[in-house]
Amino acid sequence: MSSPVIIVGAGLAGLCCARQLHRRGVPFRLIDSSDRVGGRIRTDLVDGFRLDRGFQVFLSSYPEAREVLDYNDLNLRPFLPGALVRFGGRFHTLADPWRRPIAAVGSVFSPIGSLRDKLRVGRIRSQAVRGDLASLVANRETTTLQALQTAGFSPAMIDRFFKPFLGGIFLDADLQTSSRLFFYLFRMFAQGDACLPTKGMESIPQQIADELPASSLQLNCKVTRIQPDAVSLADGQQMAARAVVVATDAPHAADLLGESIPRQGQGVTCLYFAAQRSPISQPILVLNGESGPINNLCVPTTVSPSYGPKDQSLISVTVLGASHEEPQLQQQVRDQLQDWFGPDVQSWRHLRNYVIPYALPRQVPPALAEFERPVRWKPGIYLCGDHRDQGSIQGAMVSGRRAAEAILQDGS
Repeated sequence: MSSPVIIVGAGLAGLCCARQLHRRGVPFRLIDSSDRVGGRIRTDLVDGFRLDRGFQVFLSSYPEAREVLDYNDLNLRPFLPGALVRFGGRFHTLADPWRRPIAAVGSVFSPIGSLRDKLRVGRIRSQAVRGDLASLVANRETTTLQALQTAGFSPAMIDRFFKPFLGGIFLDADLQTSSRLFFYLFRMFAQGDACLPTKGMESIPQQIADELPASSLQLNCKVTRIQPDAVSLADGQQMAARAVVVATDAPHAADLLGESIPRQGQGVTCLYFAAQRSPISQPILVLNGESGPINNLCVPTTVSPSYGPKDQSLISVTVLGASHEEPQLQQQVRDQLQDWFGPDVQSWRHLRNYVIPYALPRQVPPALAEFERPVRWKPGIYLCGDHRDQGSIQGAMVSGRRAAEAILQDGS
């Protein structure tokens, strides 16, 4: 029997690579140093709450996800399109006028940008949904901040809405991320919903893993060396391979393959609290349009009650960056939350912090000059992950499929 393709890394990219090979009848072995699949998409059960490791949402309009995943099985629960923006000591609603026209009427008079700014959002939306994706991402690449300034948005609109909203997506407070990713994700938000799966974000990679033969998966298995025809493990074992796919994040790929793979990433800190009642009544994202450590807040149990025990609320707070002093940060966050929601915040029970130094690849221009970067590393060695495409669930899934297709084309 011939040696299998060995896939190193059981995150979304590795799983999608394995899925494609399995469907084509190619033997493979999927190995990961962790105790379960998912990579950076993980969900922990803590005191009856589902805690995603870092606040994440799933965009139902991702084209690759529509092909791969069973949405009914995931039982996706959508956020309301729009946001509550904290500014001037109050919360202001910004609603999507295409999907929430009545709520959007009040948005016109909010101080989160001018009326012209809100009309410009419509023009940006039209630009993002017009034509095919290939044409959209072929537009001239600048930073997202430059693209917003060129579109004529006021500094107030950029500071109060776009920086906390897009900053929370890119984990980039200065909006230096490629404008190509901005337009791509703006299109995804316009064409679908931001959702949470009922059983947490980890149910997305787990659904793909459930399609694969259980015997093909090997966990708690650390790879130390890569060759075109073998991988070496930390326990001294060597596994023969027909070909090898490195499906890890960029820093681990660089450790295995070489420094020419960019290691730079975006970090984030997520704090979770339990409360007797939700501070907001709707399943909507809260953005900080003022100063202070909080970038955004949501209550996952208002989106999907399965995220927590009955009659309790789960509060997720995102702070950009991963180098904070944790005790001081937690107090600063509580102080800001109390300013927003009053003394009830003092009774909120802290559940857990997640400090994630590498949550997304850093994608400043010209990072996306080529939207799909090569997955062939050298003969017999392939590479996939969101750093090969764009930093999103879509990018990771597409890169895994592309790596499998390259193996099939090469006859590896």
